[in-house]
Amino acid sequence: MTFKKLLVSAMIAGAVAPAYAQDEFVVEDIEVKGLQRVALGAALTYIPVRVGDEVSELQIRSAIRSLYSSTHFDYIDARRSEDTLIFTVSERPTIAEITFEGNSDIKDEQLQESLVDNNIVTGEPLDRTTISGIEKGLEDFYHSVGKYNASVEVQVVDLPRNRVELRMNFEEGDAAEIAQINIVGNKAFADELLLDTFELRDSLPWWNFIGEKRYQKQQLSGDLETLESFYRDRGYLRFRVESVQVSMTPDREGIYITINVSEGDKYKISETDVIGDLKGHDELVGKIAKIEKGTLYNAAQVTYIEDMISRFYGRYGYAYPEVRAIPEHDDEDKTVKITFSINPGKRVYVRHINFEGNGATKDRVLRREMRQLEGAWLSDSNIEQGKVRLERLGYFETVETSTERVEGRDDQVDVTYKVKEQPSGSFNAGIGYGDYSGLQLNAGVQQNNFLGTGTRVGFNISTSRFNKNVSVSYSDPYFTMNGVGLSGQIYMSEFDAGNAQNLVNYNQKTYGLSTGLSFPIDEINRLNFGVGYKNQEVSVNSQNQSIEQIQQFYRSYLDDQNPERPISFDIYELNAGWSRVTLNRGTFPTSGSSQRASAEISAPFSDVKYFRLNYEYKHYYPLSRDQQWSFLTRLNLGYGNGYGEDDAGNDYLLPFWEYFRIGGQGDLRGFEPNTVGPRAVYVVPESVNSEGIPDFTGLPTPNYSSETGNQQLFVQNNYSLGGNAKVSGGLELIVPTPFVDEGMRNSIRTSVFVDFGMVWDTEFDYDRYKDLENTSPQPLTDYSSPGDFRASAGVSVQWISPMGPLTFSLGRALKEVEGDETQVFSFNIGTTF
Repeated sequence: MTFKKLLVSAMIAGAVAPAYAQDEFVVEDIEVKGLQRVALGAALTYIPVRVGDEVSELQIRSAIRSLYSSTHFDYIDARRSEDTLIFTVSERPTIAEITFEGNSDIKDEQLQESLVDNNIVTGEPLDRTTISGIEKGLEDFYHSVGKYNASVEVQVVDLPRNRVELRMNFEEGDAAEIAQINIVGNKAFADELLLDTFELRDSLPWWNFIGEKRYQKQQLSGDLETLESFYRDRGYLRFRVESVQVSMTPDREGIYITINVSEGDKYKISETDVIGDLKGHDELVGKIAKIEKGTLYNAAQVTYIEDMISRFYGRYGYAYPEVRAIPEHDDEDKTVKITFSINPGKRVYVRHINFEGNGATKDRVLRREMRQLEGAWLSDSNIEQGKVRLERLGYFETVETSTERVEGRDDQVDVTYKVKEQPSGSFNAGIGYGDYSGLQLNAGVQQNNFLGTGTRVGFNISTSRFNKNVSVSYSDPYFTMNGVGLSGQIYMSEFDAGNAQNLVNYNQKTYGLSTGLSFPIDEINRLNFGVGYKNQEVSVNSQNQSIEQIQQFYRSYLDDQNPERPISFDIYELNAGWSRVTLNRGTFPTSGSSQRASAEISAPFSDVKYFRLNYEYKHYYPLSRDQQWSFLTRLNLGYGNGYGEDDAGNDYLLPFWEYFRIGGQGDLRGFEPNTVGPRAVYVVPESVNSEGIPDFTGLPTPNYSSETGNQQLFVQNNYSLGGNAKVSGGLELIVPTPFVDEGMRNSIRTSVFVDFGMVWDTEFDYDRYKDLENTSPQPLTDYSSPGDFRASAGVSVQWISPMGPLTFSLGRALKEVEGDETQVFSFNIGTTF
């Protein structure tokens, strides 16, 4: 089009300027008339004629063509006035604004990108000849998605100072729906089975209310490839799609699709062979390429072998190996010989490793996760390992890698990691509502990638009706170049269990500090060691001192003269841990596993002597190739107890404030926090008030000796105390989040879950109470037995928002015990992943 326009313009210029068509002349001056926006100097740079030059008709035509090539002018005329060469031009108008109206299927951003590809940009000259092509291209797009009644009109509105506004008006209309899809020629497989593999649908089940039957040309092409793969993966090597007919109803609202196929026969493998320069890896490559004789031909298996061989050579620096499977058919006995032709190419090494997209995170934080080194031979496995390590950091929504050849060098490449950052700080707040506890709130702040250094810094000041907490925490995963991590924390907290949900009443103040080191064993295993000190002040009123579980621990520390006086403990802690992580991402993983085991013990010179053990396991099983569907299994185990004896010869027990409790958002959704586990049990002499309720006011310590002759009874309430052992876990089906576009896929997660859990007290002596009179409405439970498990099911949605992770859960109890409190809906802001 441009060449024709230049040619015609040159011919016109020749026709209207006969004065210089015959003779050459020396140019004494050059004038350009009609310029408005284009500077004279800019125009003269496109004219290949200078004052003093002797010019001919051919040179003047060349000058006109050169001016047209600048794309600034719609019309150009050249004339000679004596020895002056005069160019008269008409400038193209400048695009001042581009507006879109009526478009819903195509976003404004997509339209802008399409216009840029056609050189239609605000502030640039308008080439009117491209408008009709843009209109047709957009209409073709609408036709490809089934909107055959769509129309696009581009209006050019003139503005002052040779400017224009482009108004793009869309009438999209309704999409034509698929009335029927027919497959003709299939004998081995039923239509229903084949159509189940298609994305296009001519019918939808009643429950699929978000599905649609819209025709899309691109989807049809993909479905045809899927159909071909379906047959070729099942031995039908000669399968082909012979023709496809797409027809419309007269009203252009319905579409019929007919696919004609030729299945052919099944083929089996007769033998496999490998040819090419194998670089000394003949034996191993031969094993990779081996397919047992008599195996049904499977195109997916052949492609997998090609990929495996390519990856194998990629580990040794061969960046661009060529692996091609060559089939040799024997149509008589229906067998095929597969020959893998291999050309590893030239071995290359990495010149530079570059990072893109890390605006907040410093390059050195990414570079220290690399396993591919600059100047070393290229290794695909090392590049992939670096990608996985970046994804596990939790700073990035996506990580992509690319390898580019170095221009002029056939033995060098550059590796680029392109990342998309996501919020790594969180406003740690929570809100929940239950039918028992009412409204709950808490707050705090944490930055997991402080100033882009990869260091985690937390400064939390949180308060609620039952808890006050101030803490400063620090964690540097690369305290040394070898990956030894350093962490530390200083904290203060006040906890009023009486105002908390479902807990027995006691008060606790804690001041403490801790520090630790972590050591990498290999890429996936790590050891942690730490020390800490804390001072804990605990006070329990006289009534709750009568709780059996508290009494057993508390009695040796009581001040007989002032039993409600707070008791202070100095505790020196030692801890150790092990972690093994193979997750593919740090946030919202979809494959891999994580295991964490930890042991915490108070030093022998502490005021109390106890230990706690924890083990946590998670495993993600991807169910689809894109890993939008995944299955998660979870298990959490805990056990704690005392060790040694006090001065009176009594065994140390696990302090009751260190008991395990479950329920709520973290581990057992559908139940109120802290409600699952042993309840408080009182054993008292038979002394009741006028309402028949045991009177605990001023009671002495219960006497368990039968020699006193005092009749005793017990009562248990709904307040939870917890236990020294726990098991919790669950199953989750991770599904694509509906109504969310592709760009949000890695920041929103929806799952259907089943949770279970139980807490028990191994030190609880059921035989002590079973013969006593029970004044509780519910029967006594043997809290030393793990048999009373709870279960729940529901739906959870998690979103990494700019203000931090948000979690919404709807849960329903499947198995509960009398006295449990359920919680149908909960909402939380904070790092719950």
